[in-house]
Amino acid sequence: MEAAEFRKRGKEMVDYIADYLEKIDKRQVFPDVEPGYLRTLIPDCAPQDPESFEDVFKDIEKIIMPGVTHWHSPYFFAYFPAASSFPALLADMLCGGIGCVGFSWAASPACTELETVMLDWLGKMINLPEEFLAGKEGQGGGVIQGSASEATLISLLAARTKTIRRVQSEKPELTEADIMGRLVAYASDQAHSSVERAALIGGVKIRSVSSDDTFSVCGSALQKVLDEDKTSGLIPFFFCATLGTTPCCSFDKLLELGPICNKENIWMHIDAAYAGSAFICPEFRHLLNGVEFADSFNFNPHKWLLVNFDCSAMWVKKRSDLTGAFKLEPLYLQHHHQESGLVTDYRHWQIPLGRRFRSLKLWFVLRMYGVTGLQEHIRKHVRLSHQFEHLVLQDERFEVCAEVVLGLVCFRMKGSNELNEALLKSINEAKKIHLVPCHLREKFVLRFAICSRTVESTHIKFAWQHISELATDLLKTWEQNHHQQ
Repeated sequence: MEAAEFRKRGKEMVDYIADYLEKIDKRQVFPDVEPGYLRTLIPDCAPQDPESFEDVFKDIEKIIMPGVTHWHSPYFFAYFPAASSFPALLADMLCGGIGCVGFSWAASPACTELETVMLDWLGKMINLPEEFLAGKEGQGGGVIQGSASEATLISLLAARTKTIRRVQSEKPELTEADIMGRLVAYASDQAHSSVERAALIGGVKIRSVSSDDTFSVCGSALQKVLDEDKTSGLIPFFFCATLGTTPCCSFDKLLELGPICNKENIWMHIDAAYAGSAFICPEFRHLLNGVEFADSFNFNPHKWLLVNFDCSAMWVKKRSDLTGAFKLEPLYLQHHHQESGLVTDYRHWQIPLGRRFRSLKLWFVLRMYGVTGLQEHIRKHVRLSHQFEHLVLQDERFEVCAEVVLGLVCFRMKGSNELNEALLKSINEAKKIHLVPCHLREKFVLRFAICSRTVESTHIKFAWQHISELATDLLKTWEQNHHQQ
């Protein structure tokens, strides 16, 4: 394909994507396919001779779309939002077009410098303490990771290195292996599974800390497990606090946890993957109080800030803690500006070497929406979740299972887990809307997350009416079955 054809096909593709997103509400939100559907639709091997763009393009609707779950549909209420907007998509095209691999400043100065400045912009939008910003002479700074899971892993590995060095300087007789075997990380029993996975990859023990009746971890619960482990000769070194847990969007009590971590020499990382975007609104910023005690903090603009995947924003108070853990300098990656003090080489801040020019997406979105446009997006989603909560509470057959703070409502029918499993099954088999469940203590709970950029009040009413009708049908058959028994 030459440039002339690329111009023509590029315009066709933009039209196709715009049509797809504009008319996405007409598509069934969840696909009708069975596992293995795609293999039967395409040849066994790659073609020997080139095919035309028309042939490839025709197959998008025939082969790909039948197997797509439409995350941007206004009837998608599962997981958490996956952000998308036209400015972000245009920026992604430019990122692909420039095609640099920005592992160092020299590999593409704009790629590195725009990222540093964008993370400062974003940090100021959520009123992060000054020490997390790079500024012109700061010791902290931000970096775009691929996901919150990566940010947790990176912070755990940096904490591990820092602790090993500290303990070895205090007790030189201990080997690295001695210390590794005694390290323990901690997270809430409501924390995302990626925290446990980070400990698995990091080769350290992890303990879950019991959450209270609001599904939050408080200071006394953390102190209790720390004391037990220290008595056993273990070395606590890392705590991952969650702001906006995946099951029910609960918030760990940073103002109690932070001082304990600081006193005990424990690295506190804050995972605010979903909820972090809301902190751009002054009325939600109090949820971040206590961040001043943290060593690292992360949230995903690619969830709720209209920047499409992947764009996970991570900040550290002392960037030398990260770079000190991962720095290797082969000759082929060195450049003559690296010791200037003005240069960031992001390869030392992450697991992969290569990186895409992801800050373009932030730059386009922050400029074209402005802070006020993004605040309105967040506030609209929060209003819609309270609308859904209100509808649930008006029906005495249902209960809301956790406080609704942002855009997630956890609800269920009053009754057994089996009843709620049957309700979810009928909702997802009808394929008019899409939901996923969670467990809160021993209860099977349905999660209703406000996700799509284009979701409106009418979609919320439709979803509730649909759920309510399915519940009525289910209760009839449920009662008949029980009578027969």
